Amino acid sequence: MNTQEMMRILDSIARDRNIDRQLLIDDLEQAMVSAARKYFGTIDTEEFTCTIDQVTGEFHLKRHGEPLDLPPDDFGRIAAQTFKQVMIQKFRDNERNSILDEFSKRIGEIVTGTAQRYEGGALVVTIDRAESFMPRSEQIPGEQFNAGERVRCIILDVREQGSQVKIVVSRAHPDLIKRLFEVEVPEVAERIIELKVLAREAGYRTKIAVSSIDSRVDAVGACVGVRGSRIKNIVDELNGEKIDIVRWNESSQILIQNALKPAEIQEVNLCFELGRATVVVRDDQLSLAIGKRGQNVRLAARLTGWDIDILTPEEFNKGLETLAETLLPIEGVQETMLDRLAALGMVSVFDIEEVGVEVLMNELEVDEATANRIVEVSAEKAKIVAEQQQKEKEEAALRRQEEEAAGEALLGDPLGGSDDGSDEQADAAAALILGEEPTENATQSESTDG
Repeated sequence: MNTQEMMRILDSIARDRNIDRQLLIDDLEQAMVSAARKYFGTIDTEEFTCTIDQVTGEFHLKRHGEPLDLPPDDFGRIAAQTFKQVMIQKFRDNERNSILDEFSKRIGEIVTGTAQRYEGGALVVTIDRAESFMPRSEQIPGEQFNAGERVRCIILDVREQGSQVKIVVSRAHPDLIKRLFEVEVPEVAERIIELKVLAREAGYRTKIAVSSIDSRVDAVGACVGVRGSRIKNIVDELNGEKIDIVRWNESSQILIQNALKPAEIQEVNLCFELGRATVVVRDDQLSLAIGKRGQNVRLAARLTGWDIDILTPEEFNKGLETLAETLLPIEGVQETMLDRLAALGMVSVFDIEEVGVEVLMNELEVDEATANRIVEVSAEKAKIVAEQQQKEKEEAALRRQEEEAAGEALLGDPLGGSDDGSDEQADAAAALILGEEPTENATQSESTDG
């Protein structure tokens, strides 16, 4: 047995696999004990002991505390196979534990790996010496990697699964954006700029609210960089995902206005009882505030923590008028109460129905009977309004269908031709203008008309 070569291999494994050298030596000693027990056919676990010289690599095997005269080389093939199997299993266990310890400390860290293959929709990524996988739910929609391509992701979870270590990585998690900003924006890494809150729809759009602890540092400008250089690197890494950086503000009204940018906001009404913000925008800003498929307002709601309703001035005023028409006839309800409700963000009969009796009693200082009547009347009116809105919605949808059908018909017959011979007349007229002989059909048409 070449003990020197064995120790060199042992050192190489310890270095490459990040395993404690002493653990590997202990494994060899246990493997040698197993081989001796196999050779002598004993089941006594205490009968044999083994130590390895740390320098020379020589085995010192003892039986019942006495040195064994038989050298390990004479144990035979079966015992050698046992030694090999035990040693391999021990080494694998050590490597698994090493990977588990190392990557458990790196959860949330941004790493760069290499794409290997797809297995059942999950992407297998090699990170350092370990294999990780990215479930479909943690991938950016529409993004595909070829084998050998670089993959930048964060370590999401590390856990034991059977005899293996399962490392889960992600590119869709919001924390990836935070880590990328820490890499690209030194002020974020140094905690001068704080990413207060983040809302993300992976692959499409992200909104981030930022603030600075140093008044001399512009949080938004520092994150964007000169001519957008910093944000461009992050957008490129995410394959074109849009990133909106907004200024954080402790005032919910101002934060909501910032979060809905680039739309211009006219008014924000907050209803703390319902956690709802009613935002008024001009007609030409409505689609911009809502965003494609509602994405802008949806991300703004997640960023601010408020449910956001977007209304035009006409819709907003109509809601207030309906509320006034519904409540003023009630005995004990005054104009000042309506103003109070509007100040509290309750701007429609739907809001009154939701807040309930107790809130109305406290805020409007009315008795329980009046509050119950207000809620009851509002609920009845809310049903009528809801039916009207549904009917208007259906009528609008029907009009769109009719317009689309008319447009298709126009495209199918752009000259509005008919089957009454006008097409032939048009051909004949065109031929005369061009100085050509009329076609046979056109000639017949003219003679018939004459």
